[in-house]
Amino acid sequence: MAERRRLDQPREPGRVHIPRFDPEAFGRWSEAIARFMGTAQFLVWMTVVIALWILWNTLAPAGLRFDPYTFTFLTLILSLQASYAAPLILLAQNRQADRDRVSLEQDRQRAAAQKADTEYLAREIAALRIALGEVATRDFLRSELSRLAEELDEAAHRRTQLERKHHQKELRSTRREGFDDEWDTDRS
Repeated sequence: MAERRRLDQPREPGRVHIPRFDPEAFGRWSEAIARFMGTAQFLVWMTVVIALWILWNTLAPAGLRFDPYTFTFLTLILSLQASYAAPLILLAQNRQADRDRVSLEQDRQRAAAQKADTEYLAREIAALRIALGEVATRDFLRSELSRLAEELDEAAHRRTQLERKHHQKELRSTRREGFDDEWDTDRS
């Protein structure tokens, strides 16, 4: 609600009431104008208007001309347009620079997060490689099983040889006993 001024009190010095506006809405409006002024359509329409202005003020009867031959009014209008166009374009560029700055900061944050994720994954992969170095691989297990099978085969071969030798000794001892028994019976 608007503030009511009291007429029985003097106005406070230095207090000027400036109309307030939304800077974001003004910025969007200035960007729209700056974008339009940067198009070929604007240049064509401006060229058409200037050409019509010059043609009217040179070819029309003297009583209908609104800008004499020196085109003072046209110069004033073009200067006014330039004086408003330059700050609007600068404002639009500043807003674009602000957006670019925010976008760049977000890109930096994303890049830092991706770098951290990549470093984490690299450490995890290195840890897995180290852990896999300690884990028996299929080829390692095959070679160990082959070696153990060969050792078991050799042990079984030695055992069978020992059993044969033992069996042969038993046969010899039984033959000797049998021979000794025959010998004893033949002697008697």
